[in-house]
Parts: sequence; C-alpha cells; structure tokens
Amino acid sequence: MPVIKTHHTNGVLVITISRPDAMNALNVETLDELHKAIHDSSFNSDVKGIVITGDGEKSFVAGADIKELSSLSKEEALTLSQKGQQLFKALENSSKPTIAAINGFALGGGCELAMACHIRLATENAKFGQPEVNLGIIPGYGGTQRLAQLVGRGKALELIMTGDMVTAQEAKSLGLVNHVVATKTELMELAMAMLTKIISKGPVAIANVIKSINAGYSFEDAGYTTEAELFAACTTTQDFKEGTSAFIEKRKPNFTGR
Repeated sequence: MPVIKTHHTNGVLVITISRPDAMNALNVETLDELHKAIHDSSFNSDVKGIVITGDGEKSFVAGADIKELSSLSKEEALTLSQKGQQLFKALENSSKPTIAAINGFALGGGCELAMACHIRLATENAKFGQPEVNLGIIPGYGGTQRLAQLVGRGKALELIMTGDMVTAQEAKSLGLVNHVVATKTELMELAMAMLTKIISKGPVAIANVIKSINAGYSFEDAGYTTEAELFAACTTTQDFKEGTSAFIEKRKPNFTGR
C-alpha cells in the first residue's frame, strides 16, 4: 500500500505522508515514494505548486524509522544519508514553489523535510527538533546545514547538541516557521491560499526567485558531504547501538563515548 497520497487541485499538488501507525516516520519506502512524487511533478505542467503535509493532526513527520536505521552498516548509512540529501536538495531547488504544512511533530528527518521546502506553515501544536544526538548520531538529511541557515549558527548548535524541541511559536520567532495557525483545517486553507497567490505570478520569475536565493547558499555543498560522512561514521559507534536500542526498548541510553 502506498505511503504517499497525492491530490491535485487548481494547479496545486498536495502530497500527504501517510504512515499513521509510525507517526509518518520516514523509512526508505517513504523516501522513494516522495522522490517519485517530486520528480513526476517537475515534468507535469499542470502542477504549479506543491504542499507537503502529514496524515492526521498529531504528526507531520516524527523522524526516521529507528528500527530500520538501527540495522544499517556504515556503507548503508552513507547511502541513506546521500539519498535523503539528494531528495531534499531536489525539493529545495524545485522551480515550483513548495510549502510544508506542518501538523504536529516535525522531528529529525521531518524537520529536515520541512526546512527543504521554500515556506513553512505550522499549527499551534507543532513541535520542531533535531533529536538525533539522543540516538548517538547526527542529522543526516541536511539538518546541520539548513537549520544554521534559517536560525543562525549559535542557535542551530544549541538545538542540535541538546536535541531540544521548540514549539511552533518559538519556531516562528526563530525564523524557522513563517506563520502559525490554530488548526489543521486553517493550515491547509492558508497553504492553498498562499500558493494560489504565488502561482498567479509569472512562473519564470518565481522559478528564478527560488534559483537566485538558493544560489547564495550553494557554497555549502561541502557541508552536506561532511554531514553524510559523519552521519555514517556515527553508525559504527557503540553509542549509536546503545542509543537506538534504548529508543526501541523505551529506556534512557547509557552513552560511553565509544
């Protein structure tokens, strides 16, 4: 059964990540289906803009699939990180405006997915964070790069090193989120209204706005490479095995620095 649902209306493609039993966590299957949806939309002239959201009201995307992640070798982890980075970079560089409609938890890979979109809107109950250090690992889908670009180096270091979550209003004050609304219904209405306004403008101009602004951050490619390599290196540590085991067993990890 597909884990990505798509709905097209009035030039807007709505992509819904639907793994409700797993809080819409990103596993390899989800990444592959999301990649296909984004890729196909780039060749569909009827699609003028994209909204990405999560199924339900509790979670946008609550991170990676930890059980899947815990069994990776270093080589597989590097490949997975590069896969996620390539997908999110394609999303970030899409000529079609993309809005993340964040309903609930946007953690780990979910926060990274949201940051790859051009605009972020959230409900009041949304929570943001990069909690990978709790597993003895680092963000691997571009989080170390995009979070610093959006909220500044110091705050990004604080959030990633503590693994702390921030509320939707805190995220807005940091510049991580553009607007906050009360409900999922209001969230989707705002996303559709905003995209409808954007896609009424000149398509070439909109595409060039995205390209021009992104050009200012293109020098960060080396940072993504370093992130992927260090993400993979973390999977060889005892701390990673302890962190993922503790998460699955629902206990506090005992890290030893090895």
